[in-house]
Amino acid sequence: MITPLAVAGATAAVAAAVHGTFHRNSPVFGRVVSSVPGNQVAITFDDGPNPEATPRILDALGAGGIRATFFLLGKHIERWPDLARRIAREGHAIGNHGWHHQKLHRRGPAFIALDIALGAQAITAATGSAPRLFRAPHGFRNPWVNRLAAAQGQRVVGWSLGVWDSDRPGADVIARRALEGTRAGSILLLHDGDGYDPGGDRLQTAEALPAIIRGLRDRGLGFVPL
Repeated sequence: MITPLAVAGATAAVAAAVHGTFHRNSPVFGRVVSSVPGNQVAITFDDGPNPEATPRILDALGAGGIRATFFLLGKHIERWPDLARRIAREGHAIGNHGWHHQKLHRRGPAFIALDIALGAQAITAATGSAPRLFRAPHGFRNPWVNRLAAAQGQRVVGWSLGVWDSDRPGADVIARRALEGTRAGSILLLHDGDGYDPGGDRLQTAEALPAIIRGLRDRGLGFVPL
């Protein structure tokens, strides 16, 4: 006989597993970096490098005197290693976003370990430094992701605010969403590339970035790389 207590326990277990899989900051499958200390924010970019957007984003960051964090894809680094080297040379942090941009919650430990390793190898080959941070594509994880990243010396990173800049809603909308949602301690997720299209258009994000930087700085917030 199935008791109400058993049903409640099974429901809670399923809910915990769903939260662990789909919430980028869930502790269910292991702790993640989800904020930065003090009156600061961390601007992060996923899915690059990209030959059009990444240079413009780097120019905007340089003009603002800001260091950010780029979670790069191995398959894109292979195409544009000079951009990865420029990111590192200009003092930005580089994290690993894997090689394939696959949703890892659907994958087993062998695929996950290899994807993390290939991404890290591409970063190391291009920049000379091994990554110490990993962000899962879409933030989706399963019980193996954190432990396999840790085994390769990488901490898993989430984010506080995503503004859906990858939908290309317009630079003004991207900037407004970022300024409305960012608080002290936030990790802001933006995109300088497209995980599924090496030449995907992320120029709206590049166009929005100066306004984001000005707006956050006007509120007295500082900027840190992860």
